[in-house]
Amino acid sequence: MRAIEAGLPRRRIPELRKGVYLLPNLVTTAGLFAGFYAIIATLNQQYFLAAVMILVAQLCDGLDGRIARLTHSASSFGVQYDSLADVIAFGVAPGILVYAWALKPWGRWGWLAATLYVTCGALRLARFNVQVGTVERRHFVGLPIPAAAAQIAAIVLLYYWLGGEGAAHKRLLMLLVVFGVAGLMVSEFRYFSFKELRIHRRHPFWVLLGLIGLAVLGIGAPEPVLFVGATAYVLSAPLLAVWRLVRGRRERGGAALETSGESTVA
Repeated sequence: MRAIEAGLPRRRIPELRKGVYLLPNLVTTAGLFAGFYAIIATLNQQYFLAAVMILVAQLCDGLDGRIARLTHSASSFGVQYDSLADVIAFGVAPGILVYAWALKPWGRWGWLAATLYVTCGALRLARFNVQVGTVERRHFVGLPIPAAAAQIAAIVLLYYWLGGEGAAHKRLLMLLVVFGVAGLMVSEFRYFSFKELRIHRRHPFWVLLGLIGLAVLGIGAPEPVLFVGATAYVLSAPLLAVWRLVRGRRERGGAALETSGESTVA
């Protein structure tokens, strides 16, 4: 439509003559189903179940990419389909959940905050699709939208784990959280992607012990473990950027002192 309005020639859409890969796209579809069911659960005021389904969608989102890489079935179609599914599962579903669960009493500001979250999530995905072939695999530019959705879902689960009290506090907290994660998604902070992890290779023994301990804690108390993990990841890039800034200033200050000391001696 934009090409026609601008007077540009229409580009013919290429046909999928070679077909599509079934396994990774079926996993992506399962994540899309989970995200849409989270919306249905929210409309039925089943907020705990909605948060769980968002996490199920996140699990599917993590699996489809790894399956595509392991089976050498990655494709441009899969990338685009995955992004469209992410808009529903990690943009619209958490946006509706957080609005119905906590932001509705804010009136206009409540739905504006939820809309801002969905918009920033869509912008984050669009930027990722454009940069997918140019940025390094070890880092994401901006907070990934699945991590933002996981933060919202983790707070909902923790709220009910703590007894489901403090409605006034959750309204203010979630308003700040939604604005915060929305800004982080479109920021330039660099987040670790975990794509370069090589689990099949040898690692120190303490790594195995740590993973076993984390699994035990996750099974025993999944809500607080999930909340701590999601919050730590969301805050990791801004805190690392602040630490690098402070360290850089200290190094420049030390170098300036050394230079002034040498000039005084001379």
